[in-house]
Amino acid sequence: MITVFRPNGEAHTLPTNDDSAAAEALAGAVWVDLLEPTEADEALIERVLSLDVPTRDELKDIEPSSRLYTDEKAAYMTASLMVKAESDLPHLTDIAFILTDGKLLTVRYAEPRSFSLFKAGMHRIPGGCSSSTVMITRLLETVVDRTAEILEITVARADRLSLEVFGENRHLSRRPPRYLEDRVVQVSALHRLLAKTRDSLTSLSRLLTFLHGLPALQSDRESLELCRAVTRDVQSLSEHASFVAGNITFLLDASLGLINLEQNAIIKIFSIASVVLLPPTLIASIYGMNFEFMPELHLPFAYPATLGAMVLSAVLPFFFFRWKGWL
Repeated sequence: MITVFRPNGEAHTLPTNDDSAAAEALAGAVWVDLLEPTEADEALIERVLSLDVPTRDELKDIEPSSRLYTDEKAAYMTASLMVKAESDLPHLTDIAFILTDGKLLTVRYAEPRSFSLFKAGMHRIPGGCSSSTVMITRLLETVVDRTAEILEITVARADRLSLEVFGENRHLSRRPPRYLEDRVVQVSALHRLLAKTRDSLTSLSRLLTFLHGLPALQSDRESLELCRAVTRDVQSLSEHASFVAGNITFLLDASLGLINLEQNAIIKIFSIASVVLLPPTLIASIYGMNFEFMPELHLPFAYPATLGAMVLSAVLPFFFFRWKGWL
C-alpha cells in the first residue's frame, strides 16, 4: 500500500493502476509511505519518480556498511526500529528512508508504533512539514520519542522485578517453588528488549550523523537545528540505556546469587542431617555385630540404654553446632 502525505498532514492512498493519476497525486506530496509494497507498487514508484525502491530481501540482506549512501538522485538511509516492544517478542525491523528532491520515501514491512503516532499528530506540527528535510527530521524525532518511551517501560519492568526479588518475598522460606527461576526468565526477556533498543539507538545515531552531513539539510536551518536536537536525544538515551543495562545485569547476578543461596541452604540441611545421624548409626552398627562376648547383650537394661545413647549422640552435636553459631 502506498500512502502520500501533504505538508499539512492530509493523507491519500496512491492509485497503482494509473500512472498519470499517481503522478498528479505525488506532485504535491512531501512524504510517500510504502507499507508492505507489492511488486506493482514498487514498479509504479520507480516509473513515476525514477528511483530504485529496495525490496524486502534487499532490506534484510543489506550490509551495515551499505545502509547509508547517496547517488545522483537521492540519499538512501536504512535504520532498524523497534516493533512490538510491549509484547513478549519484541524485534527490529529495517526501514528505508529515501530523501529525494522535495520528497521523503519510506519503505517498510512492519508497523512501528512511532509511525502511527507521527501520522496521528502530523497535523499538529506548527507550520506543517513544508519540505522533505523537515518531514524526515520530524519523523525521526517521533521515532526517538517512542524509543525513550520504550526505555521507560524497560525501567518500570526492571523496578517491578527488583521488588519481586528483594521486596516482600525476600525470605527464602516464603518463596513458592521455582520463584527465582521464573524471575530469571523475566530478566532475560527484559535484557532482550533492552538489547534491541540499544541496537535501534545505534542505528539511529549513524543515520542522524549521515543525515546531518547532507547538503539538503545543511541548507535548511530549521531541519539542521532539529537534527542536532534529535542527535543529542539519541546520545542521552544511549547513555541511559547503558545505565539500565548495568541495573539489569546486577538484577540477573543477584537472582542467580539467591538461587545459589537456596541451593546451599538445601545442601546445608542434608549435611546437618548426615552429621547428626552419624553417631547413632555408629552405635547401632556396633551393637549390630554378632560377637559372642559382648557384656551389654545380657544386661536387662541394655536395649533402652543403647537407644538413649543413640538419642544423646544425636542431640549433643546439634546443640554444639547451635552454640558455635553454625546453624
